Amino acid sequence: MPITELVGVYDADGGLLGEAAYVWGRLRGTRHCSLCDITHSPWRRKPAWDAMAAGLAAPIRLLHRNELEDDLSAVVTRVGTPVVLGRADGEWFVVVEDDELTAMDGSVERLGVLLRERLEEDAGRGPS
Repeated sequence: MPITELVGVYDADGGLLGEAAYVWGRLRGTRHCSLCDITHSPWRRKPAWDAMAAGLAAPIRLLHRNELEDDLSAVVTRVGTPVVLGRADGEWFVVVEDDELTAMDGSVERLGVLLRERLEEDAGRGPS
């Protein structure tokens, strides 16, 4: 089955306190999220991210650790964050791992290329 949805999960909590804790940790050098580096500049979400995401064959959502539904939370507890997960035939699985995100060094373009490759690979397999 093809991937019908993607979810990027940040290694950070959302909300005012979560965002403030991440920024403070980032300034102190004790916190880092490679997915944050890809999707955001120091001040806001990167326009290049929005453009790349709009061109993917499956929709992608970005969530913080404390924003996950139960089914996503179970997978994230097992695999860790940051991560990009895909859903096919109702099941979530890892599409891009943390070490791959880190290797992209903040590049939206590199993540876009990898996501398109993985979406094409999955679509080429056909129904399971």
